Amino acid sequence: MSKITESVERLAAPIAERLGLEIWDIEYVKEAGENYLRIYIDRENGVDIDDCEAMSRAIDPELDRVDPIPDSYILEVSSAGIERVLKRQSDFDRFVGSDVLLRFFKPINGAKEVVGKLLGLKDDLIGVETPAGVLEVSRKDTALCRLYVKF
Repeated sequence: MSKITESVERLAAPIAERLGLEIWDIEYVKEAGENYLRIYIDRENGVDIDDCEAMSRAIDPELDRVDPIPDSYILEVSSAGIERVLKRQSDFDRFVGSDVLLRFFKPINGAKEVVGKLLGLKDDLIGVETPAGVLEVSRKDTALCRLYVKF
């Protein structure tokens, strides 16, 4: 994580906990000439717009007080989402058995992505059960791993 996102996480985590939430992820990105600070939140039974608003109202004055970001930015607080990105070991452990989409930097077995059941993350290898069999891919070769919902 960058220094900005680490600073924001230190501020946001106790606030989220007080509100019965958890911080899923924090991003600080530049898009179309604007800086965005995105805080993704979660809770066991999911979050709603009221949770996002409560977190936004609670974190905003703390961000102003501590001022961890030197540039102007747009604050966005939202749910981690049903197709959330898995990054930490705890994310992979929590969603073993769930359907995931893996996207690769370069094709593996002729494919740039694969969908399958998450077997877990061990020794920096992501295991996925696919219709073609079990696939183990190094995290360094994986551009993205997120939950997958077929609609």
